[in-house]
Amino acid sequence: MKAIIIYLISLTLVCFTNTSLAATTEYYKCVTDRGTVFSEFPCGSRATKHKIQVTDPDLQAPQNSVKELNELERQQIIRNLEAEIRSYKHRLDILSRDRDRAQYQQEQRLNRILSDKEAKQINKDIKKQLKAINKQYGRDVKSVNKKLAKLEKKLARYN
Repeated sequence: MKAIIIYLISLTLVCFTNTSLAATTEYYKCVTDRGTVFSEFPCGSRATKHKIQVTDPDLQAPQNSVKELNELERQQIIRNLEAEIRSYKHRLDILSRDRDRAQYQQEQRLNRILSDKEAKQINKDIKKQLKAINKQYGRDVKSVNKKLAKLEKKLARYN
């Protein structure tokens, strides 16, 4: 009787040790002024999360590989959409920075030593330039926001 119990326990252990599970590790990638940083914790507000999945190479392919391939394709589409969304958000930041720089340059024209007549003339011209800058900025932001909304809507369908 003892021999049978030992045999069953050893058989169970052999069965469980031969089945290997996939190990998943997550890490974060951040691009900083000093370069790219990889960490197991978020290293900034724009940290991107990645996964490494380690599996046993001796494992056999799943029976329903089409379903798994569809899932992989869906994950790739989601990653691509998220990257494109980040790109458009970055473009919005650049547009805002360019507008701010142009406004600053226009306002600095007043700080130069000028006569009252010239200052009034330049002030009028600056207001006109700022209006044009803000109008162009508004058009650019509206265009980018429209594209961004489409991408986020598309991403929501995949999630």
